Amino acid sequence: MASPAHASSLPAHPARYAALACAVVLAVALGVGRFAFTPLLPLMLTSGVLDIRHGGWLASANYAGYLIGALSCAAIRVDHARMVRLALASTIVLTLAMGLVHVFWLWAAIRFAAGVVSAWAFVFASQWGLRRLAELDAHGLGGVIYAGPGVGIVATGLLGAAAAALDVPAPSVWIGFAVCSVVAGAIVWQAFAHPTSAMRAHARVADRAPPASTGADSIGLVGLYSLAGFGYIITATFLPVIARQALPGSPWPDLFWPAFGLALIAGALTGARLPLSWDNRLLLAACYLIQALGIGLGIVFPNALGFGIGSLLLGLPFTAITLFAMREARRLRGDAAAGLMGYATAAYGLGQIVGPLVAAPIAAHTGSFSIALWIAVAALGLGAAGLVWLGRRSASA
Repeated sequence: MASPAHASSLPAHPARYAALACAVVLAVALGVGRFAFTPLLPLMLTSGVLDIRHGGWLASANYAGYLIGALSCAAIRVDHARMVRLALASTIVLTLAMGLVHVFWLWAAIRFAAGVVSAWAFVFASQWGLRRLAELDAHGLGGVIYAGPGVGIVATGLLGAAAAALDVPAPSVWIGFAVCSVVAGAIVWQAFAHPTSAMRAHARVADRAPPASTGADSIGLVGLYSLAGFGYIITATFLPVIARQALPGSPWPDLFWPAFGLALIAGALTGARLPLSWDNRLLLAACYLIQALGIGLGIVFPNALGFGIGSLLLGLPFTAITLFAMREARRLRGDAAAGLMGYATAAYGLGQIVGPLVAAPIAAHTGSFSIALWIAVAALGLGAAGLVWLGRRSASA
């Protein structure tokens, strides 16, 4: 029985506290550690410290780190809460380092390391948070967790736009992001203390439970999830650059990325409220098609309206895709799902690496991203078809 002093220190709403803590971690590790580079890339290009080719390499270094970090999750046996804390602290240090060093190969190493720790944060915060919500019968709060990256994207996008308007140098913005991340991390640090004995016992029992699926289900999830990574990444990496090329002198390009983040938050919160009985694979297929439509709109209508609606449609299912994929992993593997989550996240990361490698040569040769973006649309359509087939195959088995 807890002592009165200990009881008074516990949050009044433990499920909400757990979900919000995970959301803050993902806002820092993904919204800042991974995606802050997108709104800052135009600043770095304008200042002359980077060209578009080297910017692509930095993006690919981050995605490569994300792949390695995700693959390593299956082999990591450290307590999940400790890994979340390690990833959070490392993200802050690496973000600060981006503002303090000015050597390209060091930037590449920092972006690679940031990718590694962001994958750790994502996988272990997802597993810790979804398990905690399951224990508290609060599945509907899962969307709060995956709204976190959207909050980080909106914040960094708006601050990046303000910095561009005020001619603030990119190093100062990186340092400012690190300071904000320290404050956010301090607020939730205590949430990731060691699990209670009840949580450990629950995990030991669940880890002995047999898998809920065949290997084919897991392989299908991993393979088709990689197409989501490929499908969105070209737009997500180069959106401000593409929009500035299409709308020179317009104030709109700096707002498309924050719009993406706002839609991401709405999609995560809405997706979590859909009935748990709905097939995750069919939900994923619908999300893929929405993103494909958003990318297509930006190609067909390269104006403020086309980019605006396209950004919203790209962002709306972004973390809903993550939520449904991680739920599917837990359906297949239960509380022993960290390994499958890691492999799926690695496949997603591989898709992200391939995307810029496909887009950059095509854009350099044609002077446009259009062909590369149509390839992304086709990849998402293929992924949606595969998910529908996988869902129907399981239903008929």
